Amino acid sequence: MRKRARVIYNPTSGREALKKDLIDILAVFEQAGYETSAYATTPAPNSAQNEATRAAKAGFELIVAAGGDGTINQVVNGIAGLPHRPKMAIIPAGTTNDYARALHIPREDPLAAAKVVLKDQTIKMDIGEAGSTYFINIAGGGLLTELTYDVPSNLKSIFGYLAYLMKGAELLPRIKPIDMDLTYDDGHFRGKASMFLLALTNSIGGFEQIVPDAALDDGKFTMIIVKTASMPEILRLMGLVLNGGKHINDSHIIYKKTSKVIARPVDDRMMINLDGEYGGDAPMKFRNLRQHIEMYANLDAIPDSAVTHETEEFLEAEQNFVKQVEELPEIADNAKED
Repeated sequence: MRKRARVIYNPTSGREALKKDLIDILAVFEQAGYETSAYATTPAPNSAQNEATRAAKAGFELIVAAGGDGTINQVVNGIAGLPHRPKMAIIPAGTTNDYARALHIPREDPLAAAKVVLKDQTIKMDIGEAGSTYFINIAGGGLLTELTYDVPSNLKSIFGYLAYLMKGAELLPRIKPIDMDLTYDDGHFRGKASMFLLALTNSIGGFEQIVPDAALDDGKFTMIIVKTASMPEILRLMGLVLNGGKHINDSHIIYKKTSKVIARPVDDRMMINLDGEYGGDAPMKFRNLRQHIEMYANLDAIPDSAVTHETEEFLEAEQNFVKQVEELPEIADNAKED
């Protein structure tokens, strides 16, 4: 039986470039060996998510998320909780297209993005779990992470990334630190900070140097805590970001790798941002789901440092070894006594 693919596309994403290329996009996936059909999302809540769940349960081997990062997020949320998850491909048509940037998929040409599938290169991507919701790129809290809520969708479509910069410039004078309580793999932070971020890729809001050493499949978030709310200091840190990611060693930054985080507010409300959208209020637990969804990507262009190249068999053997060692306390104790 021939494999099937379902293209879930947002007809209003970006400048609506997808619709004119849709027939040719379907032909590309047919050429790759998939019997391919399309579904246009609607204004109904979770339209892309619900269709992704339906297609996965119906046995489709591939789901293509065609739209902005929000469409990709919804498709991932539709399949991430299932025991059997189809492969995914993405065709970017949004504002910043962070996920496509991280996977080195063409961002200005939907047809070229579709043709990535013809290279037959995939990577098993980490995703994040926040409570009962999943995210693909970032989670965060603090006033600096809230600017995306206030950018109108029509402004995003017209001005693209400039809309975020305009809103950020307007918001900076109002930034203040809030008390946060963050527990992570090997530490704990309690104090005032203007934001924390948990990143899964190296591209956040179009910037590729915020997480210069990001790996896509290592089971770790990169956690960034910004301990200052001073506008001059934040502008200085932004300069360090643009100057080759030199912010990671600054005294106002905590920069750690961690597989899980528990975020708790202390006095003030702390809204949580998941992939640029409001995702609820802290307290919230975040967990990295290692190599959870297999994605088509342009692996030839992704730096080797961003991919671990570890197979499932290797990871399983590693986990079993650690478990066996943990179950042998008597041997460890005897060795110490000798």
